[in-house]
Amino acid sequence: MKGERWGRAIIGAVVAALLVSFCPSRDGEAKTVRIPEGEIDPIVWGKAYPTEYEMWKMTDQPEPPGKSKYKRGFDADRITLDKLSEFPFLALLLNGWGMGVEYNEPTGHANMLRDQLEVDASRVKAGGVCLTCKTPYAPKLQKEMGGEYYRKPFREVLAGIPEQHRTLGVACIDCHDTRDLSLRISREFTLGSALRDMGVDRSTLTRQEMRSLVCAQCHVTYSIPKDREMKSEGLFFPWQGSRWGKITIENIIGRIRSDPAHGEWTQSVTGFRMGFIRHPEFEFFSNNGLHWRARAACSDCHMPFVMVGDRKISDHRIMSPLKNDLKACERCHIGSREWLRKQVFAVQDRTISGFIRAGYATATVAKLFELTHRKQAAGKRIDKTLYDQAKDHYLEAFYRVVFMGAENSVGFHNPTEAMRILGDAASHAARAEALLRQGLAGAGVTVPKKVDLQLEKYLNKRGSKKLMFKPELRVKDPLPVK
Repeated sequence: MKGERWGRAIIGAVVAALLVSFCPSRDGEAKTVRIPEGEIDPIVWGKAYPTEYEMWKMTDQPEPPGKSKYKRGFDADRITLDKLSEFPFLALLLNGWGMGVEYNEPTGHANMLRDQLEVDASRVKAGGVCLTCKTPYAPKLQKEMGGEYYRKPFREVLAGIPEQHRTLGVACIDCHDTRDLSLRISREFTLGSALRDMGVDRSTLTRQEMRSLVCAQCHVTYSIPKDREMKSEGLFFPWQGSRWGKITIENIIGRIRSDPAHGEWTQSVTGFRMGFIRHPEFEFFSNNGLHWRARAACSDCHMPFVMVGDRKISDHRIMSPLKNDLKACERCHIGSREWLRKQVFAVQDRTISGFIRAGYATATVAKLFELTHRKQAAGKRIDKTLYDQAKDHYLEAFYRVVFMGAENSVGFHNPTEAMRILGDAASHAARAEALLRQGLAGAGVTVPKKVDLQLEKYLNKRGSKKLMFKPELRVKDPLPVK
């Protein structure tokens, strides 16, 4: 028996030795590269995590064509989809604002800052604050510059970034701790503050919740308060009064409308000072959405686990499940890929239909306000109560339309909520139109049954494009790992 035990021990030792000798080594184990604390350069991270790094670099490549019905990204020639041409009512509603000059579909994480350098200069008039979600240097710049970070011109703040990284988009340090790759919140001055305002105890957050929160540092809406000179004073997420898992459109609009300082621009057609809503993916997804209730995280769908050799890692070429052949969906759903794709398209078709109806209804109200203001200037007296009520309903409709236009899932992140928001937008617009027609009729003004939106005026006269930098000055791909 003793000899038999010794024999088994020897065989076990030999097998173990063979496994060590012939099995491929695993990236991420027994690291020989230590990432310095606060290191921003992705190349340094890539030496420790080469597989993830190579995947991350692929975010600069054109996404596979023909797989997404509404989010077509950009092609090999970097031609992107112009949202103002696709939805002309947006050109009317956003006229007077940088987004009304140029409003394109996003082109991937690697191009976050590059797109800003190539977009019309009116889009970055707010100043250095525009860099908050676009560069991993933003937390460092905000800490060093304080209030000047928000107020100073975009070009001046950009100059504070090392030249080789001035076109670097989201990087490893935005989401990961240098010591152990654990998930972290790097935007304490925005997301951290918003979580405190909602009373969220971050010590209780699960890893699955953190896999969504690292995305919520940027895939959220925000407001940029202005001083009397229209200089940017800060940046905040309008979540005050909301709670975890229920950040509602009603509360977001209420926060924006609660303070004149949140009015960032003046709408040309109405003359109203307005706020804005940007890419509110996290708020929309987490507001009692089906996948949120199922405890799915952003990463489950947009960064699904893949096998690389004998390792399971998160896919760092972040993209829509549609463009990744619905591989993420198959982990939970048993339907065929074609069936799943049809379900997604069905949701998105309904959303686009509602968005178009609500958008044109809201644009019609904007033109009626333009008519109302002309008649008031000519001496017509419009009932003030009717006017104020119409304006209230118009603003409620406007912000809902902008919310759904800016949210990047075309309703899929929360289909039921999409229909509710767009239905309410159309209802508010209809009520505003009825009130204005009543007020105009009472003043003796004849209003045509169909209002001419003059869309060509807003589409074709956006001004000549003025670039911050010449496209040929863009820094291309990061250097490869050596």
